[in-house]
Amino acid sequence: MTRLRRAVVLAALLGSILGTLTACGGSTEGPNQQPAQVPGAAKLDKLTIGISFDQPGLGFKEGDKYTGFDVETAKYVAKALGVQESAITWVQADPGNRESLLTSGQADLVFSTYTITEDRKRVVDFAGPYFLAHQDLLVRRNETEISGPTTLDGKDLCSVPGTTSAENVLRFYRGRIQLKEFPRFSDCVQALNNSEVDAVTTDDVILAGFAAQPQYQGKLKLVGEGFSDENYGVGIKKGNTALVDQVNAALKQYVADGSWAAALRITVAPSGYSLPAPPTPGAA
Repeated sequence: MTRLRRAVVLAALLGSILGTLTACGGSTEGPNQQPAQVPGAAKLDKLTIGISFDQPGLGFKEGDKYTGFDVETAKYVAKALGVQESAITWVQADPGNRESLLTSGQADLVFSTYTITEDRKRVVDFAGPYFLAHQDLLVRRNETEISGPTTLDGKDLCSVPGTTSAENVLRFYRGRIQLKEFPRFSDCVQALNNSEVDAVTTDDVILAGFAAQPQYQGKLKLVGEGFSDENYGVGIKKGNTALVDQVNAALKQYVADGSWAAALRITVAPSGYSLPAPPTPGAA
């Protein structure tokens, strides 16, 4: 084979490989920025989306920039519904106001580490799940007494009102622990770092994000004994079944084209969190 012919064959082979990679899910650097539009999706001009503003790696606002896995997921879903990022209005969705944002129409969708529960499904609808987390404990680096939920007797825990984490510890550990509740998990983590509480409890992926922040690196650690299943869903106003179906279709595409895994690699994996297998959207 001549040198010229070898070059032509290699170029053709490289083009074929690149074409296959693109068809299978785009760049490995991040989520697919141009997802296919969901068939039958309503022609939407804009969306108002609720996210957390203070959960590093998940939903975080710094200046006018929004980052995190929930943000990447929301942007992907919006584009699959025909809405560009420039047409998204981001609003703060805290545990205490997620339902009211949806029922009042102040948000069309909520992506805010929003665990799907039967109680919440009586008030709002969910698409998803799109992530499975587990409730865990964040403690100071030199903590030796707390190794899991069975070692919490007499300890001061911190969580946020309106979360499944606060509900779980009150249900299963009432009388054994003292629960302090602050408006935001960032407040809890700061109290832990200042030795005002013994542990912070919420989902492991949230805690890992805080532990990886520069001001807490080497000072805090995740216990690593998850004691619940927290399936994250997309909150949608009750009764909007068409939108639920469309978001589920977008989430299925998000997983299938590799964008789900790519988003986790750039947002959550840097904290050292062990990435799970994808859940099955539509199972909410």
